[in-house]
Amino acid sequence: MLKNQDYIFRNLNGYNSYKLSDARKRGDWSNTKKIIQKGAEWIIEEIKLSGLRGRGGAGFPTGLKWSFIPKKSDLPKYLIINADESEPGTCKDRDVIRYEAHKLLEGCLLSSFALGVKTCYIYIRGEFYNESKILQAAIDEAYQNKLLGKNACNSSWNLDIFLHRGAGAYIAGEETALLESLEGKKAQPRLKPPYPASTGLYGCPTTVNNVETIAAIPDILKKGAIWFSGIGKPNNTGSKIFCISGHINKPCNVEEELGIPLKELIEKYAGGVVGGWNNLLAVIPGGSSVPLINKKIADSVLMDFDSLEEVNSSLGTAGVIVMNKSTNLLKAIARISRFYKKESCGQCTPCREGAGWMWRVMERFVNGEGTLEEIDTLYDVSKEVEGHTICALGDAAAWPIQGLIRHFRPLIEKKIKENNFKNKVA
Repeated sequence: MLKNQDYIFRNLNGYNSYKLSDARKRGDWSNTKKIIQKGAEWIIEEIKLSGLRGRGGAGFPTGLKWSFIPKKSDLPKYLIINADESEPGTCKDRDVIRYEAHKLLEGCLLSSFALGVKTCYIYIRGEFYNESKILQAAIDEAYQNKLLGKNACNSSWNLDIFLHRGAGAYIAGEETALLESLEGKKAQPRLKPPYPASTGLYGCPTTVNNVETIAAIPDILKKGAIWFSGIGKPNNTGSKIFCISGHINKPCNVEEELGIPLKELIEKYAGGVVGGWNNLLAVIPGGSSVPLINKKIADSVLMDFDSLEEVNSSLGTAGVIVMNKSTNLLKAIARISRFYKKESCGQCTPCREGAGWMWRVMERFVNGEGTLEEIDTLYDVSKEVEGHTICALGDAAAWPIQGLIRHFRPLIEKKIKENNFKNKVA
């Protein structure tokens, strides 16, 4: 359980204003100049030592990612903040922007200095209209108080931050598709290599990080890497914002340490499962793109990257979707399949054709149509889609189906058998 002094996001529920006066009371923009004076190398090493892993879904070590960007470059370097939060079941970045905007901006300055960046773009989801207004107001406040712009925080470092609103494409959450969109083109993922660290925005060295990742940077640098790495578990350090929704009594966003038991997370912060824990059917632990787990696993699984990987799922964005026994799981997964079919950019054949085919088969299973052999065919096709596309949207389309078949195959078989029986009687 996270101790009171260890919280990074102290206004996550919006009890106080996002504005600079209140943000400073919470410790934002304090000692920023002193941290910058310690130098870029010190900052990067401190982030490496902290063990911070990206909070956008992939969980890649942040310090290691930063080290890929060239120290010297004849071209300008860019930092892009990915605020295109479109994963169903996930709403953490939205609340960070709403209530902790200055923490994000301070993180942008410290990260940009460490990377040698003088221009930062925040790419925000188009539907986040109110949040974009708040964030722009916070940016304006920071400029007015000389926290950004020329000689930011009186540190001799210049940084300009620009807010860019997307057009609401899920695929723009993939970092290279985001870069394409930012350049004014269709949001389609790029082939890699080259990677953004060498050839990113406008062909220049670029680092792309998630909102929650960058917002955590100031506290890590102020309290120290040892403090952060002392929270959570080895290779899964620090705290994380969990978004808990579905069949629970109190939907919420909550910051807790990585490695907290899923059952404790749900019962302590979300008021428990509707109908009680024994009424639990399944949980999607990391946003709609990750494989669901059944109650037996949910009874004891820990909420961190490695523990969920061990049970063939993923922490992802930590968007916890709880489903009790009132859920029609076949319909739920079919609906998720439809989402990924619609959001595919169409660039890769396995995703463009496979996502649509898997959705259509899932709709047939919902109606009890098909044969028992087709369950294996669907699983085999999902494996052909997984890992065979430029970006991870193919995986996102495949994994929910794989989780359903892995843990709830009898439900599909029962539906098919019941329908076959009705047809014979008729």
